[in-house]
Amino acid sequence: MENKLVMNGPVVLIRGAGEQATGVGWVLAKAGFRVVMTEVAEPLMVRWPVCFGTAVSEGRWQVEGVSASHLEGPERCESAWRAGEISVLVDPELEGLPVLKPLVLVDAIMAKRNLGTKRSMAFRTFGLGPGFTAGVDVDVVVETNRGHHLGRLIYAGGAQPNTGIPGEIGGFSRERVIYSSKAGIFRAERAIGEPVRIGDRLGVIDDGIQPEAVVSLCTGVLRGLLRTDISVAEHVKIGDVDPRGQQGYCWTITEKARALGGAVLLGILEGGMLSPLRIKE
Repeated sequence: MENKLVMNGPVVLIRGAGEQATGVGWVLAKAGFRVVMTEVAEPLMVRWPVCFGTAVSEGRWQVEGVSASHLEGPERCESAWRAGEISVLVDPELEGLPVLKPLVLVDAIMAKRNLGTKRSMAFRTFGLGPGFTAGVDVDVVVETNRGHHLGRLIYAGGAQPNTGIPGEIGGFSRERVIYSSKAGIFRAERAIGEPVRIGDRLGVIDDGIQPEAVVSLCTGVLRGLLRTDISVAEHVKIGDVDPRGQQGYCWTITEKARALGGAVLLGILEGGMLSPLRIKE
């Protein structure tokens, strides 16, 4: 299907292009903003089929009808926006910020700490999750913890602290997420979308001494898995099993990512001052 997105609103820069950042980028692109996302050269993405950051390795990637292109520099973003595509840059240090001059900046790295975002970087700044203080290093903090306050806009203080416990889905929490037990090269042996059971082997971590199997701790559908031959540190998220067993969930944006996208959009449009229909650059 031809991409018919019209992206001629203000520039929004999103730090990160992983799962939650993609939900934000998808919503804002559909709303008409000129979205640019920044990533590291080798992003670790468990749910890479639904991450615009996959464009870094593939050149171009599409998530639910919205396309993203990996570009060599910020000066090329305008052509991508005219084509109705999100721009993805490898620029973790935001060296292209003076060229892009975003009206809005969203830190969606989900690092649980601030990796350099400042309020001075844009007219309005957002920080997703813990690690930010509204009114200090960003203008608005967005709650990312699943539950009653998910997507809440915080104008003073920070989000709920990181619990270290994955959100509950289908009655499972810790069991549904697989982490690396040691550093090494991860080699995948299963594919996203496949049904798995407790104890099924998903891959192996090879540290050059003693390869160690990675197994599922939950029965369901393999919703996320790192791509093969990727170097990982100890206790890095490797896989995600969805106990609900719905294969279609593997290829679509989660309710959490959509909620965060909607929250950021609301935060931008409050008072009607930053509507893409009212501001032309």
